[in-house]
Amino acid sequence: MTNRKAGRTRALDQGEYEALAQFRYSLRRFLSFSEAAAGVVGLTPQQYQALLAIKGASGEGPVTINDLARQLMIRHNSAVGLVDRLEEEGLIVRRVARDDRRKVNLILTPRGSRMFQKLAGAHRAELARIGPTLSGFLDRVAASGEARGPRQGP
Repeated sequence: MTNRKAGRTRALDQGEYEALAQFRYSLRRFLSFSEAAAGVVGLTPQQYQALLAIKGASGEGPVTINDLARQLMIRHNSAVGLVDRLEEEGLIVRRVARDDRRKVNLILTPRGSRMFQKLAGAHRAELARIGPTLSGFLDRVAASGEARGPRQGP
């Protein structure tokens, strides 16, 4: 992090580097688990992420293709192709929004919901297993930063 008063960056200590490396490794292991779990039920990782984005949308209402593209950090045309494939598989349907006929809402079908529930349950179990470890890595980094005093900058 940059300390604007001093105009230089404070180096992390070895423990912080180790915690960050372990945290990143744990995240990659979780992502690898997620990719494999999606494959077992016949989905690509991106298809699972799309179902999660649709199901996990906050109370702002149904997800649109633009919302999905933003959530997955992909281009609109890529999101359209992804939605096409999910719809062909019978996992989602498109519904024209009642309040704005230019918008199309994405809704999980019963089949999509069942498939998603299987995957979400497996993901929850994996997070329950690795969560304490991930939390410990973050706590170590945060604690070492607090011991050195507040940081300046973004």
